[in-house]
Amino acid sequence: MDEQRIKLPLSDQAIAALQAGDILRLTGTLLTARDAAHKRLLENLQQGRPLPVSLAGQIIYYVGPAPARDQRVIGPAGPTTSGRMDPYTLPLLELGVKGFIGKGYRSPEIHEALARHHAIYMAAIGGAAALLARQIKQSKIVAYPDLGPEAVHELWVEDFPVIVVYDVHGGDAYQSGRKRYEGPKESR
Repeated sequence: MDEQRIKLPLSDQAIAALQAGDILRLTGTLLTARDAAHKRLLENLQQGRPLPVSLAGQIIYYVGPAPARDQRVIGPAGPTTSGRMDPYTLPLLELGVKGFIGKGYRSPEIHEALARHHAIYMAAIGGAAALLARQIKQSKIVAYPDLGPEAVHELWVEDFPVIVVYDVHGGDAYQSGRKRYEGPKESR
């Protein structure tokens, strides 16, 4: 399968053209957020306080990067399990988030909400944190510095590798991949 090079931010037209299973190389800006940052974002919303960063049109990468060493921009930066963010996802979609990057399954409700809000879910390869960090060219904390590695970072990435898991058409790369490799059922 060919890789597609995609410039961020994602336009609605670009999102509509993507299919579950597409391999992408992203270049541009994305935000990071994990459990603690999601919780705080939601608390701000519930209390009617402004968010410290605009989420409209953004891609959120579920990562808590390790500290940078050896003059690098960032330390290892691999994806965390996405399902833990499901309770926070709908309000972020309503604010205009266009995509999420993580690993693992999402709930059926989030899969449906992504399509309804014209957003996608992408997976980065777990266990490749040091390799993924090489594609991160700039990093700065833009919110909640007190959260340490779970602070919200703005990352500039070049050719950051992801796979579209859930597209806006209801496609599911996990489900189609499993079917492809199951093979024919033998009758007994």
